[in-house]
Amino acid sequence: MRLLVSVRNAEEARAAVAGGAEIIDAKEPSLGALGPAGIDVIREIIAAVNGIRPVSVALGDSGDGEQLASAARAASEAGAMFVKVGFADVREIGAVRARLARVMDGALLPSSPCAVVAVAYADWDEVGGAAPSTVLAAAAAEGAMGVLIDTVRKDGAGLFRCLGRAALGSLVREARERSLLVALAGRITAEDLAFAHEAGAEIVGVRGAACEDGREGRVRESRVRELVAARDLLRARREELHAVARDFTGETSFR
Repeated sequence: MRLLVSVRNAEEARAAVAGGAEIIDAKEPSLGALGPAGIDVIREIIAAVNGIRPVSVALGDSGDGEQLASAARAASEAGAMFVKVGFADVREIGAVRARLARVMDGALLPSSPCAVVAVAYADWDEVGGAAPSTVLAAAAAEGAMGVLIDTVRKDGAGLFRCLGRAALGSLVREARERSLLVALAGRITAEDLAFAHEAGAEIVGVRGAACEDGREGRVRESRVRELVAARDLLRARREELHAVARDFTGETSFR
């Protein structure tokens, strides 16, 4: 499970890389869950990362399809590895697929192909957007790389308390059955990492947990290191348990 840290500028990007984040995500947190950063800021972030880590770019979750496609094209040309687009203002699968198709047309340039991640909101009913199951179906139908399950609200209960662990686990399984990469975000803390791992998420995304004074504060290297350490400890414990299980099976079988 890889750690993604959302950053708003080059300075935060360098702190996230130094702290051990595996993916750097460019966005403007004051503009919402998928607040788009300006293209100049995106270029500065990509330059600061300097190829050490992949960079993702938030495009937004509403608006004109052509504008979103243009933003995806610009991010791809700048060197982003993948872009994220949401569906907070559309509900029907036809509209979701149409937006996703436009963004993919913009992102998948022959010279600098950039993968696309569709964002499903756990609190979709609060904004009247597309349900997570609709986003998953559209992502699979259009050939998106994966899906991010997030929350629109960043002052609410957070992903795991908003959707419920059973429902979230079901969505993750559905996404994996559709061969979609799965990422989770939405006020995730170090304490949430165990469930994210158990649910089968390949990526977990954070902003506030990596910042001093919350998501509107600054990303700190020390905070990122703490999250990476918590993830690594979790991974080590899982490996120990698997080793014990293998040893136990080996010792008790056929004896």
